[in-house]
Amino acid sequence: MRRPPPAGFSSLNDAESLRTLVRNLREGIYITNERGEILDANPAFLEMLGVSQLDDLASYGLSDMIVDPARRMQELELLDRDGAVREFELQVLRPDGAIRTVLDTTYTCRDPDSGELFYHGILVDISARKEQEDVLREQSIRDPLTGCYNRRYLSDIDRRLPVPDAMWSCIFIDIDHFKQYNDTHGHQMGDHTLIRMSRFLMRQVRAEEAVVRIGGDEFLIVLEGAADTQAEMVARRLQQAALRTAPVPFSLGWASRKPGESFQQTMHRADQNLLAVRVIERSAERGRLEEA
Repeated sequence: MRRPPPAGFSSLNDAESLRTLVRNLREGIYITNERGEILDANPAFLEMLGVSQLDDLASYGLSDMIVDPARRMQELELLDRDGAVREFELQVLRPDGAIRTVLDTTYTCRDPDSGELFYHGILVDISARKEQEDVLREQSIRDPLTGCYNRRYLSDIDRRLPVPDAMWSCIFIDIDHFKQYNDTHGHQMGDHTLIRMSRFLMRQVRAEEAVVRIGGDEFLIVLEGAADTQAEMVARRLQQAALRTAPVPFSLGWASRKPGESFQQTMHRADQNLLAVRVIERSAERGRLEEA
């Protein structure tokens, strides 16, 4: 048996209860027409967009505020097909230039008399959550000691570089005799050297050229969009800078993508080229010792 409602209860069938609900909800509630003009909105919607009253949005349509128009078109196609969408993620540009990430849940409503189409929806601001996710993701792909990217970042690169004709290059770097250095000076000094080495490498490349700590004393520089000549230029620049400011000696090997090659294959060839350089260096060192 259904219990009677408590004293003071207001049903959602009551118009005043609905108005109070819409006014007090912290989610943004809105109504737009087919042209995207914002016809009505609750205070939370206005606050989300950084305005104090609905008239401030008179010259803005909801579609005009979407950062990615293609994303908005995708949402409208879903609305046209299904009549509703749930938690569709969008980025909204406020009149003051700030960007908010929101989840849009909306449905279509057609006026029975005029046939005009309207959209009734709710926006939930998830900007703070997205920022926290970005911070956590950045922490997950960063080496805590040096601040370089770590091996997890390579998975991101694999997903980002599937284009058949994309170009990239890799430079593998290995500190010379690092185990002996660690044994002689201790692990704390070794860690300090790795930090100084990472800073040296990051100073020698552009911000968009990732420096990855592969592990131990091995580093990888990823040159997206760089062909053979550009990669060689960066490698030579590193070698020249090493004579002046590198904290410890190092060896490097580099490779540029061949047609049809995956990023992992290019990276492997760069590693093999480094090993070949190491063989030559050791052979030369033995020759000097024998001469002495």
